[in-house]
Amino acid sequence: VQLQASGGGSVQAGGSLRLSCAAPGSIFSIAVIGWYRQAPGKQRELVASIAAGGTTNYADSVKGRFTISRDHAKNTVYLEMNSLKPEDTSVYYCNALVSRRYEYWGQGTLVTVSS
Repeated sequence: VQLQASGGGSVQAGGSLRLSCAAPGSIFSIAVIGWYRQAPGKQRELVASIAAGGTTNYADSVKGRFTISRDHAKNTVYLEMNSLKPEDTSVYYCNALVSRRYEYWGQGTLVTVSS
């Protein structure tokens, strides 16, 4: 199973980016899709997730700035990132959690926020 992550880039502080994660339909319809990030020397952390039914969850550090959403027609989850800060600089990973046994990761996409 492949998740296709895209949308990273470089922006100045205060700017915006949108990340996309496309998943196979069979996975997308039942999985909790999440975005994680990992900065150099730090542990990977959950940024935001969205369940199949639409329930969302956000890290405190991004609440009010990031929005996660699902497009069922395109089997794609988006992470809209606004008011970006230098501390948001990280490699962002897309994750699909189907069960404890079945979990899938996409390739990382780098987000760099300059001050």
